[in-house]
Amino acid sequence: QVHVAESGGGSVQAGGSLKLSCEASESSGSTIWMAWFRQAPGKEREGVAAILNDGVTPFYTDSVKGRFTISRDSAKNTLYLQMNNLKPEDTAIYYCAARLSSGGGYFGAYKYWGQGTQVTVSS
Repeated sequence: QVHVAESGGGSVQAGGSLKLSCEASESSGSTIWMAWFRQAPGKEREGVAAILNDGVTPFYTDSVKGRFTISRDSAKNTLYLQMNNLKPEDTAIYYCAARLSSGGGYFGAYKYWGQGTQVTVSS
């Protein structure tokens, strides 16, 4: 069982920055794969950024490349998302997700989800 909890959402004006954090706890000490997703009102949930378990290889959806940075402290099973130059279209609930398997690519097969944190960007 993995417990996931996000923090750091809020409201900012366009061009501003926010940093999201996500802590994952896993009782057996298994390797945890983690990623960020978001869901805007009336839209489907989409993958935003993911990072392999080595903490080195990130992947971003095109709309956030160059503005968002994903990072990970593997020792703490903590995931971060630094969001810069935020745009109104970034407004969404952001979710952290975790899984215990390497299969599924960057955004597939995530089993454990946080409750989400709201990010609102005003123009």
